[in-house]
Amino acid sequence: MDPSYSTPKVFAAACAGMAFFGVAMLSLGPILGPLNEIVPGANALPSTMSLGIILGTLLFGPVVDRSGYKWLLIISSVLALGGLAGLSLSKNIAVLHGAIFCLGVGGGILNGETNALVSDIYDEERRGGRLGILGAFYCIGALLWTLLNYFIPDYRIPLTVMAVIMALLTVWFCFLSFPKAKPSAKEMPLVQSLGLLKYPALLLFGLILFFQSGFEGASGNFTVSYLEHTSSISHAAATLAMTWFTIGMLCGRLPLGHIIRRLREAKTLYCYLGVALAGVLLLYLGGGRLFWVYLSMVLIGFGVGATFPVVLNFLGGAFPERSGTAFSLAIFIALLGQTTLNRLTGAAFDAGNYRFLPLALGVAIVMMRVLLPVARKAGDKIKNQPLNQ
Repeated sequence: MDPSYSTPKVFAAACAGMAFFGVAMLSLGPILGPLNEIVPGANALPSTMSLGIILGTLLFGPVVDRSGYKWLLIISSVLALGGLAGLSLSKNIAVLHGAIFCLGVGGGILNGETNALVSDIYDEERRGGRLGILGAFYCIGALLWTLLNYFIPDYRIPLTVMAVIMALLTVWFCFLSFPKAKPSAKEMPLVQSLGLLKYPALLLFGLILFFQSGFEGASGNFTVSYLEHTSSISHAAATLAMTWFTIGMLCGRLPLGHIIRRLREAKTLYCYLGVALAGVLLLYLGGGRLFWVYLSMVLIGFGVGATFPVVLNFLGGAFPERSGTAFSLAIFIALLGQTTLNRLTGAAFDAGNYRFLPLALGVAIVMMRVLLPVARKAGDKIKNQPLNQ
């Protein structure tokens, strides 16, 4: 263990950052309707946020490899904090677009940076489990944000509460020591970071995350509409289904380290994806009955909860000297998957084909299972070998 920093404290800081990302990702969900009633044009804010997340995702990897983690973690937290404050205080549409862009950039950096940070501070045996716990804090942040907005109708109060919490934790980050920059990365021009794309392992693992992120995006954005059009479930009950999805993901990620130690990474992911596929089948065949819908969402959330931690664990082992850049590129590929499947599902729904959703989710799971052994084999070929870039 590097004596220059405290691993438990750094891990706690990463978990706090990931919880911030959970809040950022769902920030607009509960408040967009009321906000659009006050500020015409607010429905365009999600597109601005997506641009910010993409920029933050591309930015963090080369920066943390070359310059370390501390100041980028602080800067990204301040950006997210400023975004929340802007959403809370302003009713000007231009200011709101600026605020949500800052929140997206900060959130995109926090997501990638915290994963890369945890990957760097733990060895092969503990990395996968710790990434699972880190991912659980995404769920905790998302649930906290959802519950605050459920119990407090005035959206400005939850925004202020989260901004205050983020401000206090950001001050704490200033007093922590973090891992240093990687010497080999300092000597390499930023443009050469794209050289990692020549490695099939990175592209294959990125494709797994392409389907994983597409799965999460489509299920998160279209499940409520799917239930409303294919069953007699009310809007409120259908919306609650997404909370069960988050709870399922939380339950899947918390014991991930123990399960990985017993089954190893590949078998763990196969088992989890099997649970997710069972959930998708139950969603399709359950006849729209509320109990089966909620059970299916728990199974789906549980099943897809392992993909990001396991895949990033593989990437951290395959590219230990360039983990930040590798994560940056892989998560960017994942965001492309989310955009692609969202557009395909949206077009299908516009055409009245609501049954497309479970079909698309099932295909995404099958593709992840097919790609995993190929990606793992490619990763094993370069693990512990110097990268010639």
